[in-house]
Amino acid sequence: MSLTGRVETALDRQVDPAISAFAARLGNEARAKAVLFYGSNLRTGSLEGVLDFYVLTYGEPERGLWPTVSYREWDHDGQTLRAKIATMTFAKFAYAAGGQSRDSTIWARFVQPSALVWCDDAGDEGLSCREDVRDAIEGAVATAARLAVALGPQSGSEEDYWRALFRETYKAELRVEKPGREDSILELNAAHFDGLLPAALDSAQTSYKREDGILTPAMPADRKERLQKKWSRARRWGKPLNIARLLRATRTFEGAGRYAAWKIERHTGVKVEVTSWRERHPVLAAPGVLWKVWRAKRQT
Repeated sequence: MSLTGRVETALDRQVDPAISAFAARLGNEARAKAVLFYGSNLRTGSLEGVLDFYVLTYGEPERGLWPTVSYREWDHDGQTLRAKIATMTFAKFAYAAGGQSRDSTIWARFVQPSALVWCDDAGDEGLSCREDVRDAIEGAVATAARLAVALGPQSGSEEDYWRALFRETYKAELRVEKPGREDSILELNAAHFDGLLPAALDSAQTSYKREDGILTPAMPADRKERLQKKWSRARRWGKPLNIARLLRATRTFEGAGRYAAWKIERHTGVKVEVTSWRERHPVLAAPGVLWKVWRAKRQT
């Protein structure tokens, strides 16, 4: 199957109607262009935990940091749905997916599975919306594939190239992942990644040899060196961008107090009351909340 066909099939993945309803609510409220759903709940189909959405809006590409992040709860058919929502313009999303930004966040995330769960169907936009999102996701796969070949071995299995890529992207992030995290991504999404790299190379008209499951891409040495240098520059920006986003999130993460309270209760069993002050000042409230949790756990 061609890369375009693979991306279209992945984006058309069916999800629980509750997720589609939540996405429609988010898309309509934001007057957005599209809403993508991704993460572990896409794979499992579960409505438990936190659902992950990207809301892509109209408008000129943002300057500065992106996306903005918020947390929402919605009672739907007697069940409380919880969601973490990243919001950014589609224009910036497509730009970043194509590898034009120093930030690897978008293409590294969306070379992994995602579903297009809502599109703006007003007028002719419904058709172009799906095509635009498909093209952006193709851009993410193409960007990831180029770097996988540049950062991976001279010859190896598909998994060897993706493993090399994800190992590098995790090094660029602030969070510390357990060793082998890249293996779990490939294992949990085996069907998605099986054949994805050859499809991306075919789409880019990059020749390669394949024998007994071993790929040998014919990437010229000078191009590989340019991509390696480009990645080296991008990697240096990774942790500073993560820190900047975390600092901004302490001021702009809508619903941060409710999100933190839910996480605490889920992991400790201690219910935290979300007062209006705690909702407005989650960072300042954190020491008092942690003290309450500590005392409650001591008493059990």
